Amino acid sequence: MKVILTADVKNQGKKGDIVEVSDGYARNMLIKKNLGVEATPKAINDLKLQKKNDEKVAAENLASAKEFAKEISTWKVETKIKTGEGGKTFGSVSSKEIAQAVKEQYGKTIDKKKIVLDEPIKSLGTYEVKLKLHPEVMATMNIHVSEK
Repeated sequence: MKVILTADVKNQGKKGDIVEVSDGYARNMLIKKNLGVEATPKAINDLKLQKKNDEKVAAENLASAKEFAKEISTWKVETKIKTGEGGKTFGSVSSKEIAQAVKEQYGKTIDKKKIVLDEPIKSLGTYEVKLKLHPEVMATMNIHVSEK
């Protein structure tokens, strides 16, 4: 019996795959536990439409990420850090503080997990910070750190 998997099944395939399994396994395991549906012509057509829709959504997400990356590259985000005598800093600027500064200055919300810091920012100056907006899109943003 041909079955369309609705979830990843070990040793059978991934979600959306059409697999050939025994009738008993299909009825008693896959269909009963909602891991698959029988591969009728209607179900196969629905699967094709779903895959086309998923590809369209993925393309739109990639395009919007590239557009946002262009916008981010023009930004210069200002952050402040507490300093002592001789310009020595206390602590560092974290990705959470950068995300908060972006929200305050530009009104855009950036997930702090998408901000890639190779090492903590522990001194005054201007830095380039990378953001991973999409698996295929990396953006660079300028951060200017000054004293409070």
